[in-house]
Amino acid sequence: MIRVLIADDHKVVRQGLRFLLSSEPGIEVAGEAADGVAALEAIRSLRPDVVLLDLLMPRLDGLGVLAAMHDEKLTAAVLVLTSSADDQHLVQAIKAGALSYLPKTAGVDQVVEAVRAAARGESVLQPAATARLLRELRHAAAGPLSQLTPRETDVLKGLAQGRSNREIAKALSVSEETVKSHVSNILAKLGLADRTQAAIFALQHHLVPLDQALDP
Repeated sequence: MIRVLIADDHKVVRQGLRFLLSSEPGIEVAGEAADGVAALEAIRSLRPDVVLLDLLMPRLDGLGVLAAMHDEKLTAAVLVLTSSADDQHLVQAIKAGALSYLPKTAGVDQVVEAVRAAARGESVLQPAATARLLRELRHAAAGPLSQLTPRETDVLKGLAQGRSNREIAKALSVSEETVKSHVSNILAKLGLADRTQAAIFALQHHLVPLDQALDP
């Protein structure tokens, strides 16, 4: 028998999931929780096999529940069932230990299949979620420089070499206003405060050799 805990702050959602899962052979709803703190207490006391976990809950959100489960070595398999379409939530949930990630619009068969898979220690992701996860992981692996266009990268190299906007513009055969615009974009994309920080960032990422760097 697969014992399931339903953690969601919407009563109607909990009732619907309870009705759905209780009618399935081999599945038992062990309990419900309306917020993250109650969910943790229920996981500790009820020791369910699978937790159906919403990410957006009061007092403690789903990511907080996952973090606490990891710290306390609570071994229930977690199936995230959420209305959040945020790529970062998806990546964070999987990194935090969730086995599966489904939207609340998922079909009945998908939810039941995911619960049974989670009980076996297997993951279920919808194709769209898989694509989002892979895109986010590829972006993370590529690093912050992947956010820059080739021309912005050229301007960043110029900053690392201590060149003024006029000098960079002349080297790239563009106007000073264009360079100024590129510098603003670079600072915004990389979360940097000024050209000095940008120059240091470029050096740290080996965009130019140290012997080519000048005082910015």
